[in-house]
Amino acid sequence: MKPINPMTDQTTYSNTLDPELLALLRCPLTHSKLRQEGDYLVAEVGGLAYPVRDGIPVMLIEEAKLPDGVGSVEELKAKLGTGKL
Repeated sequence: MKPINPMTDQTTYSNTLDPELLALLRCPLTHSKLRQEGDYLVAEVGGLAYPVRDGIPVMLIEEAKLPDGVGSVEELKAKLGTGKL
């Protein structure tokens, strides 16, 4: 069996998460459930979209796409009335 060389071997990953894993994950800002939309996990509350890269969810607020019409995380917190989050 040939050893895997991470520098030359190209592995493709599916960005579709296992439903059991998706059921466990929550938005780190709003603590709401997430739904998968393509290469993103979108929070049911607030609409932050967390990327899935190489099959791994990136659950960092700084990496999330803001919903349309929102310019910053602070603005989103104000809209949600959750300034303490």
